[in-house]
Amino acid sequence: MVRQETEFNDRINIAIDGPAGAGKSTVARLVANELSYIYVDTGSMYRAVTWFMTKLGVGPELQDEVLQHTLNMVLELRPGSDGQKVYVDGEDVTPYIRSTQVNSMVSRYAQIEGLRTHLVHLQRQMALRKGVVMDGRDIGTTVLPDAEVKVFLTASVKERALRRFSELSDADDMSLEQLEKDIAKRDALDEQREISPLRCAEDATILDTTNMNIQQVVTAIVSFCRSQRDGEKIQ
Repeated sequence: MVRQETEFNDRINIAIDGPAGAGKSTVARLVANELSYIYVDTGSMYRAVTWFMTKLGVGPELQDEVLQHTLNMVLELRPGSDGQKVYVDGEDVTPYIRSTQVNSMVSRYAQIEGLRTHLVHLQRQMALRKGVVMDGRDIGTTVLPDAEVKVFLTASVKERALRRFSELSDADDMSLEQLEKDIAKRDALDEQREISPLRCAEDATILDTTNMNIQQVVTAIVSFCRSQRDGEKIQ
């Protein structure tokens, strides 16, 4: 069945930011489905690069090599029946990019200025025609600073660790306690990096999802979008 176009007369861009494990990817995908918009998981792009570099044995300290390999790789985001699929040079790497190894290394690669510049350019190209829901850590501040709706999702470290633990492809290799420590460390790295640090845009709506289920969060964000369309002030 062909899904009908959203009720919105003017398509908008929606930026969803927040720390690791806040539920950005799941929520952004569902919001996109609700509005018949395109979902762009920017975090998966950095994860794909991280997976590829570890496969090649190119560490984040070798910035020139990382950038050269990134410029030469073909990175694609494709819709799938069970969510967005990530391809590198034609290979579906979706099952591999949320491993413990990738989780522990992605922040270090994400600090490489040339890499971020390249991926931000690709992300902005995806949003030119509007109708995009994009999630990450610097969407509202750097990638799409003019997005009509900006949401900053957050949750307690403990809650985010529980969520991430449930989705790890190799969860048996890491305890929940260790994962909680790693997420806290990841927060510090993301917030303190010099290039596009994690921070809430001044005009973003902060949404603490610790005690919310996924549908409640999706409903709230869709409501924000309706408020924007109608010219109402989002509280």
